[in-house]
Amino acid sequence: IFSTITNNITVEANMMNANDDKVANSSTLESSSSVVVMEDSKSNKEEDRISRSTIKDDHNSKTVSFRKLFSFADSTDYFLMFVGTISAVGNGISIPLMTVIFGTLVDSFGESVNNQQVLSKVSKVSLKFVYLAVGSGMAAFLQVVCWMVTGERQAARIRSLYLKTILRQEIGFFDMETSAGEVIERMSGETVLIQDAMGEKVVKCPLLFQSFHLVATFFGGFVIGFIKGWFLTLVMLSSIPALVISGAVMSITIAKVARRGQTAYSLAATVVEQTISSIRTVSSFTGEKLAIERYNKSLTKAYKSGVHEGLANGMGMGVVLLIVFSSYGLAVWCLGQASPCLSAFATGRAAAYKMFEAMNRKPRIDAYDSNGKILDDINGDIDLRDVYFSYPARPDEQIFNGFSLSIPSGTTAALVGQSGSGKSTVISLIERFYDPQSGEVLIDGINLKDFQLKWIRQKIGLVSQEPVLFSSSIRDNISYGKNGATVEEIRVAAELANAAKFIDKLPQGLDTMVGEHGTQLSGGQKQRVAIARAILKDPKILLLDEATSALDAESERVVQEALDRIMINRTTLIVAHRLSTVRNADTIAVIHRGKIVEKGPHSELTKNPEGAYSQLILLQDMKKASDQGAAIDQDKPELVSNSGRHSSQRISLLRSISRGSSGTGNSSRHSFSVSFGVPTVLNNALETTPSDNNSIALRPSQQVPQKVSLRRLALLNKPEIPALLLGAIASAANGVVLPVFGVLLSSVIKSFFEPADKLRKDTEFWALLFVGIGVTGLVAHPSRGYFFAVAGCKLIKRIRSKCFEKVIYMEVSWFDEAEHSSGAIGARLSADAASLRTIVGDALGLLVQNTATTVAGLVIAFEANWIMALIVLALLPLIGVNGYVQTKFLAGFSADAKKMYEEASKVANDAVGSIRTVASFCAEEKVMELYKKKCEGPIKAGIRQGIVSGIGFGLSSFFLFNVYASSFYAGSQLVAAGKTTFSDVFRVFFALTMAAIGISQTASMAPDISKTKNAAASIFAILDRKSKIDSSDETGTVLESVKGEIEFLHVSFKYPTRPDVIIFRDLCLAIHSGKTVALVGESGSGKSTVISLLQRFYDPDSGQITLDGVEIQKLQLKWFRQQMSLVSQEPVLFNDTIRANIGYGKEGNSTEAEIIAAAGLANAHNFISIQLSGGQKQRVAIARAIMKAPKILLLDEATSALDAESERVVQDALDRVAVSRTTVVVAHRLSSIKGADLIAVVKNGAIAEKGKHETLMAIKGGIYASLVALHTTSSSSS
Repeated sequence: IFSTITNNITVEANMMNANDDKVANSSTLESSSSVVVMEDSKSNKEEDRISRSTIKDDHNSKTVSFRKLFSFADSTDYFLMFVGTISAVGNGISIPLMTVIFGTLVDSFGESVNNQQVLSKVSKVSLKFVYLAVGSGMAAFLQVVCWMVTGERQAARIRSLYLKTILRQEIGFFDMETSAGEVIERMSGETVLIQDAMGEKVVKCPLLFQSFHLVATFFGGFVIGFIKGWFLTLVMLSSIPALVISGAVMSITIAKVARRGQTAYSLAATVVEQTISSIRTVSSFTGEKLAIERYNKSLTKAYKSGVHEGLANGMGMGVVLLIVFSSYGLAVWCLGQASPCLSAFATGRAAAYKMFEAMNRKPRIDAYDSNGKILDDINGDIDLRDVYFSYPARPDEQIFNGFSLSIPSGTTAALVGQSGSGKSTVISLIERFYDPQSGEVLIDGINLKDFQLKWIRQKIGLVSQEPVLFSSSIRDNISYGKNGATVEEIRVAAELANAAKFIDKLPQGLDTMVGEHGTQLSGGQKQRVAIARAILKDPKILLLDEATSALDAESERVVQEALDRIMINRTTLIVAHRLSTVRNADTIAVIHRGKIVEKGPHSELTKNPEGAYSQLILLQDMKKASDQGAAIDQDKPELVSNSGRHSSQRISLLRSISRGSSGTGNSSRHSFSVSFGVPTVLNNALETTPSDNNSIALRPSQQVPQKVSLRRLALLNKPEIPALLLGAIASAANGVVLPVFGVLLSSVIKSFFEPADKLRKDTEFWALLFVGIGVTGLVAHPSRGYFFAVAGCKLIKRIRSKCFEKVIYMEVSWFDEAEHSSGAIGARLSADAASLRTIVGDALGLLVQNTATTVAGLVIAFEANWIMALIVLALLPLIGVNGYVQTKFLAGFSADAKKMYEEASKVANDAVGSIRTVASFCAEEKVMELYKKKCEGPIKAGIRQGIVSGIGFGLSSFFLFNVYASSFYAGSQLVAAGKTTFSDVFRVFFALTMAAIGISQTASMAPDISKTKNAAASIFAILDRKSKIDSSDETGTVLESVKGEIEFLHVSFKYPTRPDVIIFRDLCLAIHSGKTVALVGESGSGKSTVISLLQRFYDPDSGQITLDGVEIQKLQLKWFRQQMSLVSQEPVLFNDTIRANIGYGKEGNSTEAEIIAAAGLANAHNFISIQLSGGQKQRVAIARAIMKAPKILLLDEATSALDAESERVVQDALDRVAVSRTTVVVAHRLSSIKGADLIAVVKNGAIAEKGKHETLMAIKGGIYASLVALHTTSSSSS
């Protein structure tokens, strides 16, 4: 009877779980489509196999089946899963075999005539337990090792293939469907959930997950059950339908709720990525509070989903326990083991859905498609024929409507026109970032779609207006131009791009790290590295999008000469606003609203004074003349008069354009920049000291975080003490259920040996008590799930919010360090906070529950028979060996693995954020190689963890059955000696083994606790760090009125990340109130550093910077920054509406009238678009600065991205805004600052010359005069 009961309980519990999987899977992804991941010939075999695997998609379902979680296994994984499965079968069979032995044991105690016979029979049965222990221990070891190792391997492969699939998507996918933050969240957060479902949770609940284990237990139990008692087996199986339905509903509900939470966390990750990568803009506009509000809004949604998930999990398990206890009390053991893991699998399947959906997506333009034509070479003839095009994100806005352009091989064509007219869209189509809706883009007469995409892109070189660099060394960035480039080739390319000079001055030379998106270099330095990268590519077709716009006159001349040299025998397309740079082009095409209104060489186009091109030249010449006039005559009425003449000229231009085109539409283009910044300057390495290359690695911020007590973590949860107490009471009630169940079980066993009449009488009583336990579980489980979900989700929300708030107020130099990139910070917020959540969710609930189980078990055992209790208690620590081994050996693994995955996340973040550059340089494979290299360490750590866990769980299984053998042998000795009864033996045994189950479950939390401690250390390392320049600090002086008098007094400065490179040494500069001061000098001389210091992005090493005579460090930082507006060379706009971006300039709510007025002043009111051209972005940024109504205006090449007409209108607006304001202008284009009240030439870390334009020009052999001469020569020669 006992064997029958035990076996049928095992059968039912495992059948419930197996059917739960089956029912849940029946509603998952059904329609079939292939995952096609193309790679080089080396991995074609693997990917051909993957391409044949299907990821089913059903729009009504949001999870993937368990089978699909394993669709990326390779031959080694199949072997591991095979061995793991065979071991799981062996381990699964051990359960029904144990029940047979147990049934024999009960009979040995109950049916023996005398005590000596008991000893003899029990001794033989105990020996069988020993044999079972050896076999089960080996099977458990192999099962856990194989499944955890293959889980780690497959999760790593999913991460890698997901990134690879993302990189192969067309650009339109990134415009509409994803962001860098979302990709990082999925790779760092959701793959952890998937891996839990594959690996770590396998360790924690072997009876739930491995299907073969379940099948073995199920069929083995079925056979034994029917052999031992067919009628009782049928009765016990009658409740299976209820179990299956409740389990399926639970799984589906949890998956649905979990997916909502993951979506909310993806939105939060996007906020982190955008904010950290644009930290200078956020700091400058004091937008920290707004970013925190947006982040908290996403966290609130995730919190609600988490609470719903906890309640659903608790309710589901409560119902299951009610059914099980009511039907078969003994099934509580299996279900008790499984309860912490049900939600993990449902969550893992939900997490996999979005990733697998993206991996299933077939890109419209596939960079990995090996099909298509590959020629010996191309001549370079380009032909756009009758092209119709609109951006995927805005299908209703036509950019080109029958656009045609022909560029013969070896010639140079230039596209000019107003900002936003569609010039850069032509480049996007030639690069095949997009395909036209109709018409053709041809190269050498062959449609671009017919070429193999990777091959044709290798023939095209692109230098963009806003250069994108990756977070690696200068050498690595240049080498993106050519696979396997030698150091000599890289140096030659650097020399041709005029980059060698500043690179050689750096302490680490080519090995200097450029920072996230190149923030450690000035704008000109970044552009020269980008040009060197394009030169190294040696392309047949060269695309230059304002390639020299960021350079000073001398650098521009040298780089332009280099470009002229490499343009020989190449087809070159130049997009330009500065018409002086395109005069030598073979063909110049004027584009207006997506139409070519005029075309021809410079000499022909200038013959028609009424033509569009002539009008553009006239506008630029008048702009130069007005600049010159401003230097001589500052009369304000004359300025207004000039504006009127300019407006009249603008009408003339529009008339001339209207003659040539009636086309409509507004153009848009994607900026190639994902980063902004007042660039950090490295060029001026005036004075270097010997330094070990490793010195950077020894910065304090890079030290390993110190271990912290979990008590500090508990204090963060202090506001949720009521919820935690209620959850603890519910958990304790759950915990007491098990020992009470043990008492009932021992009493029931005794009843089976009573006379028939008494047995029937006792049946109703025991049945009611089992139902009572079930009702307790129904109430306690949902209560525990809900209250701990509230506490845990509020903790994770609070931690994420506090960390983000702390991070966003860090000084800007903190973000210059590689480990504080947006990708790394985003990954830490996701992974660390999730790890902390586990300790307050299932883990804390189990801890309280298991403590209650242990205490109750001890009380019951010692009350029954203290001698037997001491014997069993002495054996129980053997079960805890599992926990000891894991805790000791896993302590250091998770921290190292997490840190190394941060490095991998940075690679992924860089690549996705710079997807156009990656696509243009066919760098997908290089990115993947680097990503895989960064993942090697975590994979090895995961494999070590699997082996150690296998040893622990193998020993645990081995010791468990040996404890059974030893306990009952000792019990038989006591019974034989007359010191106890067999009923008390079973009462002690069940009470303490139920306690041991609690101890085993607690030990299984070792990986979670280890991760939690390391995550807590990482979190508190952020929370404990005090920002050196904290804008949240409200202390400091606030001036009643600001005049705008600025003075730099003997300022010396070095960037914290480059302490060997001196930028300023004894810099002195006075900027008087209401005056305009221009800073000029070579690219990298330190001009933008002046603005960085003035904004307090950094503090000087010595000397003072004062505002109205007050040292700026003594002023309240937020108030101080609100007195200034910055318009940078590379504008950063947030992924929001134009209204929101302009309103960002003013704290609080902005009125519609204010926004419209600012947009009008910045000439930004005539276009509405999410995706803007460079000029349009700049105008929105200027409107944002105008909204701030600053006392001090900082302009860093603010009009460099504008065409002549827009530049004139914006410059007029800036002139009006600058009235009565102190203005600091950084400029390469000297014509734009001739009217400044003071021009300061920065050289060798100090002010070399200063004065008005005329004064400086009068200095014979002066630096400024030389720069002007170079600028003039460069303009006239081009």
